[in-house]
Amino acid sequence: MVDIYERIKKSRRIVVKIGTSTLTYDNGKVNIRKFDQIARVISDINNSGREVILVSSGAGGVAMGKLGYSEKPKDIRRKQAFAAVGQCELMYMYDKMFSDYNCTVAQILLTKDDIDVQKRRNNMQNTFGALLEMNIIPIVNENDTVSTEEIEFGDNDILSAYVAELVDADLLVLFSDIDGLYDKDPHKNPDAKLIRLVEDAENTECDIGGAGSNRGTGGMKSKIHAAFEANNAGIDMIITNGKNIASLYDILEGKPVGTLFIRK
Repeated sequence: MVDIYERIKKSRRIVVKIGTSTLTYDNGKVNIRKFDQIARVISDINNSGREVILVSSGAGGVAMGKLGYSEKPKDIRRKQAFAAVGQCELMYMYDKMFSDYNCTVAQILLTKDDIDVQKRRNNMQNTFGALLEMNIIPIVNENDTVSTEEIEFGDNDILSAYVAELVDADLLVLFSDIDGLYDKDPHKNPDAKLIRLVEDAENTECDIGGAGSNRGTGGMKSKIHAAFEANNAGIDMIITNGKNIASLYDILEGKPVGTLFIRK
């Protein structure tokens, strides 16, 4: 166990995924303090010499608050319209907050074809490489305005694993609305115990962590799928609670945080 956490401590390139529930309040309004925490912590870690790629959900959730809706629309046309409005607001917030810490960010919107089609994949790798060389923090989201399949990636959990593989990351950290993987659903069982280490994501039960929030689309199933993809690509993955973004410091100091899915 000590060797595993020592390896985590040495991670130089980290993909951090932030879910919708972390970025917004229950009423759909933007959590400004959380945006500031994300920008402050990631900027500081970037200043330390590590490279951070941020995968951020939240476009649909942010649009709910901005447009005064209490829930997301059901039809794909309006969902895509919501994503267009929300993505603009999302990047405005990130650009504003990161600039306060003298960090430059760049927007990258991906579809599944950008991952699957080799020529487009190569182009994306070149873009990521150039941004990181220029000390610019890439902020990635699914391009929901052109995606024809609803929820292709599962609230960006699976997308974040693909991005981690794409950029050859050392570590993937998923910030969620839950502390990690439990031995049973903690929403229904107060005595549920947190599982610290998982060595076989493929054979892990997906219903023991709970479902996603009403503002996002991902649940534990998509997170375990992401762990499987990341681990098979030789990347360690951690699930932990987005309430404390500063726990990223603890993770990179080699302290046990959340649930660690060990790479193959």
